[in-house]
Amino acid sequence: MKAVAYLLGIILIIIAGIYLAVPADSLPSFFPGHEAGLARVRLKHGIASGAVGVILLLIGWFVGRRG
Repeated sequence: MKAVAYLLGIILIIIAGIYLAVPADSLPSFFPGHEAGLARVRLKHGIASGAVGVILLLIGWFVGRRG
């Protein structure tokens, strides 16, 4: 459980960085929010992904403390 939470948290933080750095038309097509011809970044997707990633890292840390 601890390793899964850490892994998913790190992956989501990386995805948040991609959302915040790349315009919507340059996102990979399998990412939610990919829209051809849209030159702005997907700020809400990036913030949400980063927040969930941090929460998962905290969950992994708390689970590790109890074990």
